[in-house]
Amino acid sequence: MAALTRSRISILSVVFATLFASSAASQDGMALQVVPSATSSDIIEFSRETLDAFDQVEFTTTTIWTDGDTHFSGVSLKALLESIDANGSTIEMVALNDYAVTMPISDLEDGAPIIATRMDGNIMSVRDKGPFWVVFPYDSDTKYSTEVTYARSIWQLTRLNIID
Repeated sequence: MAALTRSRISILSVVFATLFASSAASQDGMALQVVPSATSSDIIEFSRETLDAFDQVEFTTTTIWTDGDTHFSGVSLKALLESIDANGSTIEMVALNDYAVTMPISDLEDGAPIIATRMDGNIMSVRDKGPFWVVFPYDSDTKYSTEVTYARSIWQLTRLNIID
């Protein structure tokens, strides 16, 4: 009986290790998909490495989802859209769980929001609001401390659709 139990434990250990490894590999391979216009069926994919190649915006702020001051770094959403000549007036941001929120492109600023790829210097996992999180410098101006801004602060971001 003990041999059978050890055998089952060994098999389960291998299965869990395989599942963990494939989960980590697929997470690292996640890309942000962008549809650059409402009339386009093209999808542009940005890996974390590609996003990291853009000029990085960094700030430290508090959020309603984290404890204390948190340092974020990533690419300006405005700069990302400008790099692909996005054509539209509204951006739809979609999370892994299909939560979606829209934002007028005219509301984008050079330094806010950013698509954060790191929190406190660490790459964000899906379990920790990653791999991409739309973040604003909430403490820098009262205009970022609104329900509308909080709703736009979508984590586990997977897709941007330019509409209108």
